[in-house]
Amino acid sequence: MQVRARQASWRMLAVLLAGLAAWPVLAQQPDAPAAGACAKIWLGREAELEVYLKTAKIDRIDEIPLGVTRPLRAFLATGGPFGSMAWKPLRPGIYDGAWESYKSEIAAYELDKLLELHMTPPTVERQVNGNYGAAIMWIAPVTMWRDLKREKRPTGNRWTFQIIRQRMFDDLIGNDDRNQGNLLIDGDGHLCLIDASRAFSTGGNLPLKIEKVDALQWGRISALTAESLTAAVGTWLDQAQIRALLDRRARIKQEIDKLVVANGAAKVFVAEGKQ
Repeated sequence: MQVRARQASWRMLAVLLAGLAAWPVLAQQPDAPAAGACAKIWLGREAELEVYLKTAKIDRIDEIPLGVTRPLRAFLATGGPFGSMAWKPLRPGIYDGAWESYKSEIAAYELDKLLELHMTPPTVERQVNGNYGAAIMWIAPVTMWRDLKREKRPTGNRWTFQIIRQRMFDDLIGNDDRNQGNLLIDGDGHLCLIDASRAFSTGGNLPLKIEKVDALQWGRISALTAESLTAAVGTWLDQAQIRALLDRRARIKQEIDKLVVANGAAKVFVAEGKQ
């Protein structure tokens, strides 16, 4: 009886130790969005949060076991508007055959602002431990598209409209790395975009097929000029990258023109709530 009792005690202790060992892992799981919880707290506060990203005290930096480029997560001192940021000190260059740059992350955010897309979280350049990189607001609570159960995934016109805008944006910036892990959804059904380090290469191909067009967004894209782009993103992109962006816009127009000829403008151009 005593032997059995000791064996039972050891089994219970093993279970407790296993639970304690798993605790740090569980604590680092992504936040699940509650229904109605909007993660876009930066809207209307962009300048304030950009300053905070550049100046907030960093308490610690952890590795993120996700993504090819292995970004880091920097936890900030308590009391600020958000608790952590992604930190990507990825120097511009070719990695495993693909263009990568922390500057592309910043350019994507600045272009998002110029186009009034409101999908990319605040992103700034910052120096940490002697290295320059992209400091990106850690948005929460959100869930990756791939982690959402099918019955929980957003549907309907509002969601379709957001996907139309995301696809147009990714074609414009040449982002060929969009996947279900960098499409984030909050509890209010908002789509948020992260991970643009592979965008803004000098290639002219469109990574995504265009089927519908947000008329308002296309108007803003059509109004872009070399001068306006240089003013908005010239710090982060060179002139070859800006020319490539304008070349991709020309290709987008060609695809749109084909769709209009085949289907009629009324079926191609949509407005929010009317697609």
